[in-house]
Amino acid sequence: MFGLGKLLYVVILTINGIAVLSEDRFLNRIGWGSTTGSSNGNVNMQNQFNQFSSGLDSSEGSIKTKLINLISAVRTLMRIPLIAVNIVMILYELLLG
Repeated sequence: MFGLGKLLYVVILTINGIAVLSEDRFLNRIGWGSTTGSSNGNVNMQNQFNQFSSGLDSSEGSIKTKLINLISAVRTLMRIPLIAVNIVMILYELLLG
């Protein structure tokens, strides 16, 4: 059955996934980092992605820009609370799971 507990797990695991994304290894390569320049010389791959996603960048308030800001906010603001939530979740699973 799908309940609120499973929904809570999905939300927490999704936020964990966003929080651990590496800006240097992953986000900059696809053009979603705060600094969109490629740090390891993959300029061709960056240009191809920019050509592919040029339709998304048509306005300043585009979906891509909003997602980049959301990822950045989650990575900076949710680190400390996620540590506490993860500890509580682990203890709950160990004791009652």
